[in-house]
Amino acid sequence: MIKRTLYFGNPAYLSLRLKQLVFKKPDDESEAKTIPVEDIGVVVLDHQQITITQALMAALLENNCAVVTCDAKHLPTGLFLPLCAHTLQNERFRQQLDASLPLKKQLWQHTIESKIRNQAAILQYATGSRHNNMWIWSNEVKSGDTENMEARAAAYYWKNLFPDNPYFVRGQDEGGPNILLNYGYAIVRAITARALVGSGLLPTLGIHHHNRYDAYCLADDIMEPYRPYVDKLVFDMTRQGFWELDKEAKSKLLSLPVEEVLIDGQRRPLMLAVNQTAASLVKCFSGEIRKLVYPTISD
Repeated sequence: MIKRTLYFGNPAYLSLRLKQLVFKKPDDESEAKTIPVEDIGVVVLDHQQITITQALMAALLENNCAVVTCDAKHLPTGLFLPLCAHTLQNERFRQQLDASLPLKKQLWQHTIESKIRNQAAILQYATGSRHNNMWIWSNEVKSGDTENMEARAAAYYWKNLFPDNPYFVRGQDEGGPNILLNYGYAIVRAITARALVGSGLLPTLGIHHHNRYDAYCLADDIMEPYRPYVDKLVFDMTRQGFWELDKEAKSKLLSLPVEEVLIDGQRRPLMLAVNQTAASLVKCFSGEIRKLVYPTISD
C-alpha cells in the first residue's frame, strides 16, 4: 500500500483523535479534517505557526511516518524517524555493524553503477542524444569506486543536463534549478531514511558516506540512484517555467513518492521501490544476496 504524503504550509493545529490525524485551522469554526494515521508515510511541516501535539507525533512515529520540518525559508531542515520500527532490529543492527569492508565497497560499486546509468538515461531524455561516455563510465566503476567515476560522471552530467541554461552550476545556494533540486532531494532522503528504519537498519551508518555531522549517511548512500528521478522532474518543471520554490512547485515535487519507477522488472511507486531497495540491503548484510536492487531508467 502506498502511503500518503501530507504537506502543511499554513498555520494549523494538528492533533490525534481515534487514530486519526486531526487538522484544524486557527480561528476557524468549520469542522476539522481527519486522516487515518496508518495511511500516512511522510508529513511536511512548512510554517512557523504549526502546532502538533505529542500524542500525534508519537502515533506518526509508531506508524513509521517520516516527519519533515522546514525553516523560515521554507527549506527542509529536520527529520523525525522512529527509534524502533522493526521486530528484528537488534539482529539487523548487528549484521549491519558486522558488514565487511569488501562487501560495503561492492555495494557502493553497485550504487554508483546504477546512479550513472540512470543519469545517462536522463541526459538522453533532456538532450535527445545518447551520451555513450556515461554508459562506458558506468561499466568502469570498480569496487568502492576507487577511481571516482561518480565525480567524473557528475561533472559531465551537470554541464549538459540543462541545455537551455549553459551557465548552470550545481550547488546548495546557487540560483536556477538548484532550489528545486534540493527540495526534491530532501523529500527522497526522507523517504529513503523511512524505508531503512522500517527495514530495521541504522540510517546513520553508511556504506560509503561517513561524515561525522551527517545523521543519515546510509540514506544518502542508498538514495543516489533515485536522484535522477528528481532531476527529470525538475528538468520538466523548468521547461514549464518553474524557477522558484512556490506553492505550485512544492506540490509537483511532493508527488515524488508516487512517481512510477521500474525496479526488478516491475513498475511501482517510488516510495515502494525504495522499500524494496532497503529490503535488498538487509539481505546483502545477512549474506542472502550480493547485489542491491535499484530502479532503472530506460535510455
